Amino acid sequence: MFTGIIEQLGIVTQLKEEGTNLHIEVEAAFTSELQIDQSVAHNGVCLTVVSIDGNKYVVTAIQETLEKTNLGKLSVGSKVNLERCMQMNGRLDGHIVQGHVDQTAEVIEIKEEDGSWIFTFSYDVAQGNVTVEKGSVTVNGTSLTVVNSKKGQFSVAIIPYTYEHTVFHTFKVGDQVNLEFDIIGKYVARYFDQIKGNYQ
Repeated sequence: MFTGIIEQLGIVTQLKEEGTNLHIEVEAAFTSELQIDQSVAHNGVCLTVVSIDGNKYVVTAIQETLEKTNLGKLSVGSKVNLERCMQMNGRLDGHIVQGHVDQTAEVIEIKEEDGSWIFTFSYDVAQGNVTVEKGSVTVNGTSLTVVNSKKGQFSVAIIPYTYEHTVFHTFKVGDQVNLEFDIIGKYVARYFDQIKGNYQ
């Protein structure tokens, strides 16, 4: 379980394919505090630490993860948003994030607005996910508030701190991002689908 509050940026230092799996080596400042088997969210994807060496650690993404997220598009030198799992005795500053990506979206517009940025994303509505105005959404692991919700499209406002301390400053139009929709909203949507007979 996570909060969507990014702790720091990591740098991909090595990518190694093994069968259909991808081993991702990441350099991060908090590596010395990690343990084997610990969960860390990478661009919003919960992955398990499998080895640690100095200030670098390795996680493994299976084929399904690579197909459903943007992790397969990483290259050596890529920046990734990192968050360790939630501490139950701490404040929940973002919202409840599972680290399970629902689908990907595409950056379709980046607009600078005198000290902040508006990022607009489009996604495939066929998968049944929705956003709501002023609701929560997770983009590459970052907990954000929806400021403009349309069918298959939404925007978020990014303040300078978030822009600089997450991968948002690397985004370009056409980039693919990971989305995790609000867990409460997903249950409500499933409930109404059951009522309509559209969900088994």
